[in-house]
Amino acid sequence: MLPSLGAAVTDHSDFFSDPYDRIFRSIPYIWGSIFAPDDVEGDRRGREIRDFHPDIKGVDAEGRRYHALDPDTYWWAHATFTWEFFRARELYFPWPLNRAQRNQMYAESVTWYRRYGVSERPVPATYDAFLARFDEICRHELELTPAVQWVLDPSANPATGAQRISLPGPFTPLSGFATDRMSDLLRVTVYGNLPDVVRRRFDMRWTHQDRIAFAAVCAGFRAMDPAIRRGALSSIFPERTPHLDPRDHTRVVVAGPNPRQRARRAHSTAIATVD
Repeated sequence: MLPSLGAAVTDHSDFFSDPYDRIFRSIPYIWGSIFAPDDVEGDRRGREIRDFHPDIKGVDAEGRRYHALDPDTYWWAHATFTWEFFRARELYFPWPLNRAQRNQMYAESVTWYRRYGVSERPVPATYDAFLARFDEICRHELELTPAVQWVLDPSANPATGAQRISLPGPFTPLSGFATDRMSDLLRVTVYGNLPDVVRRRFDMRWTHQDRIAFAAVCAGFRAMDPAIRRGALSSIFPERTPHLDPRDHTRVVVAGPNPRQRARRAHSTAIATVD
């Protein structure tokens, strides 16, 4: 993680007690800025996101000052989303983007960033320049911050593993085995989505068996593309995520709360009722 982002997450969020909270809170706002009905509304939503950050600042454990609105820090957070969009398209969709489509998608990501109203000084001008700069940061500037170490440590962070699977009837004794295998699959999927240079640089365990398993995961998603387009995975999207209407691919619809979010709300309601 970029040191300034790692410090901000550690000092200004409840990341360690609820690592999914920031994701679930942020994604609806980000999607809203991307899929705004027009540029005026998109700019308004982007600046709303920016204006959550003025007080996120401080000094990290190494004595380095940081501020969330520093252009290099803010752009890097955006760049990780941009890179993951391209990475997901490469790994999980049946057909790759051609060069013109990649250039167009990158140009649209710059428009998205511009809506935040933060300096564009760090923004690479082209997709090729973006790849080069992203690789340079991964090789020379990222650090294994305390937040990242905690995320990747299954003994400290239960969320690194799968939720316990309870198999029915005679299969109940295999529930633990099934949970462990699902946890392995989750680890492989998370590590597989990382840049190769990051896995190597921080000596993350990535075996030949892991590569085969991840290739199988990617092949499975590509094979499922027709079912996904019909809505097979729509129930797991975070709330307010825009996606194609399974019944009409000319329309974009917005997801409601997914099962994890509904469970979180039910738990919060139960606590409030007791209090």
